[in-house]
Amino acid sequence: MFDKEFKNEEVVIRNERIRLGESKLIKIPVDRLATGTLIEIPVYVFNGDELGPTVLLQGGLHGDETNSIELVRRMLIDKRYKIHKGCVIVLPLLNVFGFLDLTRNMHGKDVNRSFPGSKSGSLASRIARYLMEELIKNVDFAIDYHTGGAQRNNFPQIRYTPQDREGLELAKIFNAPLMFASKLIPKSFRNECYKNSIPVIVYEGGESLRLDENAIKEGIDGTLRVLQYFKMITNVPETITEIESIHLNKRKWVRAKVAGLFSTKVANGSAIKKGQILGSIMDTYGETNYKVKSPINGYVIAKNNFPIINMGDALFHVGEL
Repeated sequence: MFDKEFKNEEVVIRNERIRLGESKLIKIPVDRLATGTLIEIPVYVFNGDELGPTVLLQGGLHGDETNSIELVRRMLIDKRYKIHKGCVIVLPLLNVFGFLDLTRNMHGKDVNRSFPGSKSGSLASRIARYLMEELIKNVDFAIDYHTGGAQRNNFPQIRYTPQDREGLELAKIFNAPLMFASKLIPKSFRNECYKNSIPVIVYEGGESLRLDENAIKEGIDGTLRVLQYFKMITNVPETITEIESIHLNKRKWVRAKVAGLFSTKVANGSAIKKGQILGSIMDTYGETNYKVKSPINGYVIAKNNFPIINMGDALFHVGEL
């Protein structure tokens, strides 16, 4: 896997040179608030003593995905990036403006629909261009951390590009509880990296504006497995489980057929049977009670935690083998 010449002898970001055995924090000025306050994106670079792959670990592409930010930040605090071989580029929070506003987007634009970006477009587009031209040029592969949105909680899972053989292998090494192929989305980060022959796997866990300890742990454990596989680190906690990931082949959303107050009957990530009651929707006066049933034998990938439901809202994301 990754039978190529590695390029971490010298990593160059914004004219900063990080050679073998060096680590550096680079602060990238991106824009100013209306008050004139400068906003910077911190990029940590940990270059090992030996040649090896360079991996980008990226959180906060969407500003409200706090779980992804905490996952990457916690590995910094716990000094998990003691790299012996290869290089790790750590980007804990890309979308600073969305984070400050508690929103998914950056000035109303989705960064993850703005690639490859431009010099003079929206801030989201300019950030996308910077990411591709300054960081990705150094990278052999990337792990992009995300969470569910709009009160939807994603059970810990890895998504990979169907036509990317190396991405599939990375997904297997990461070994999240669930894994499945996910189509490329136009103008997304993963799509642009695929065009440049850079494998990207996407870790999803938890929901926006919430911290989920299980999702954080699964994300850290999977990341450490990847780093250990490439001999980039040596000290991996014994608590990391080796239960094989469940590989799902088909997925669908179960949507509300009526409006009302929604309550769930199954845990996220649990195995389900076709016809099993997953939850119920009642009107506010208790006169009707609509049962939400599973359309398949499979697993719950994600569930909606918001109790007020309109007809057509996504309730459960389910997948089958």
